[in-house]
Amino acid sequence: MENILSNTIQKKIILPKVAFHTLGCKLNFSETSAISRDFDSSSFEKVSFDNYADIYVINTCSVTENADKRLKSLVNRALSLNPKGFVAVIGCYAQLQPEAIAKLYGVDLVLGATEKFNLKEYITDFSKNEISKVYSCEISEAKTYEASYSVGDRTRAFLKVQDGCDYKCTYCTIPKARGVSRSDSLENIIVNAKKIASQGIKEIVLTGVNIGDYGKGELGNKKHRHTFLDLVKALDLLDSVKRFRISSIEPNLLSNEIISFISSSKNFVPHFHIPLQSGSDKILKNMKRRYLSSLYNDRINQIKKLLPNACIGADVIVGYPGETEEDFLKTFNFLRDCEISYLHVFTYSERPNTEAAVMKYSVSPEIRYKRSKILRTLSIKKRRAFYESQIGNILTVLFESENKKGFIYGFTENYVKVRQPWNPKLANTLRKIKLKKIDSSGVVSFKILD
Repeated sequence: MENILSNTIQKKIILPKVAFHTLGCKLNFSETSAISRDFDSSSFEKVSFDNYADIYVINTCSVTENADKRLKSLVNRALSLNPKGFVAVIGCYAQLQPEAIAKLYGVDLVLGATEKFNLKEYITDFSKNEISKVYSCEISEAKTYEASYSVGDRTRAFLKVQDGCDYKCTYCTIPKARGVSRSDSLENIIVNAKKIASQGIKEIVLTGVNIGDYGKGELGNKKHRHTFLDLVKALDLLDSVKRFRISSIEPNLLSNEIISFISSSKNFVPHFHIPLQSGSDKILKNMKRRYLSSLYNDRINQIKKLLPNACIGADVIVGYPGETEEDFLKTFNFLRDCEISYLHVFTYSERPNTEAAVMKYSVSPEIRYKRSKILRTLSIKKRRAFYESQIGNILTVLFESENKKGFIYGFTENYVKVRQPWNPKLANTLRKIKLKKIDSSGVVSFKILD
């Protein structure tokens, strides 16, 4: 009778609800997932950010102005769901502008670059604070490495291998938000990759701030103990992981040796995302990028020589200070003629405490918008042309696990997006398919071959 009564009491215990929301990059998603795992199911119930919760956690980004503005709307959304909800703001923007965030109505806790990984320890009481509490270190103190990976909410996982950046690009706040370049140990990355695979995840995306710089700061060493090529070769030996995908990598760090290895790899897919930022060498120099357009073009040509069906994405910034019409046309023509498959277009926005923010010859918002629209249109054309080049090819698709309005979606190894009516038997499976045609929404239909 005593055991029955004890079990009944335990069942009536209502666990505090905690919700997470991530702004920004794949790296942020991996860290949010790692932080959320500290809130174990025996003490907390994790819910969607769109539901009532006792604690709302927002992991912020500060790459673009828009990401900053979204923070305020997310805080308001949380308070509309629960006016007494405890709101914690963490991440890059929290490191850069902690006092500004603390002044936002409804924010109770602000944690910077290193403190965010100890979030649970800072939440000892869920009641609202009259004055926001701020814990943010000097970024020069952010030298330790915190391993992270995301699992549970996606078909693919994001595995963090590197953090921080030693580059000094004039428009970028990331070094001030994340600190110096540092890396996880090769051994620990292998362990985490195996943990991810053991949960049935078929694809791992390697992520970081500057992953081509992998090896710097490994185990506290300033010099490289291993290189990114060493990492790729080691991961390719794992039989438990079906696909590895490389996230954004700097062109000057994407060596011909890495490209050559990927071309003959067992598990690494033919998909690269390589930041360009501008096709004008004058602008690249002003940005303090570490390459010129000729090197970038060489990398693209080398990829296409060895991997003709590879998908290649590029980041580009429009409206950087001093960008003339001639500079923009150089960028447009470079991208038009280059074998790029799609673009991520960023409209330049002034970020506090960056060199570019105080430069002369600012480009008007109207011209920035116009140039952004032109390149976004070019991206649509480039992606469709790439998809058309793949029609009739036999590829392998990884189907996602979510029913999206009656459809199941997936991506081939070279990042062609496909869909067909929802079929739960396909969820989280790898299947051989033949690409058939592009529909009106720009997604490819297919025929399953196995």
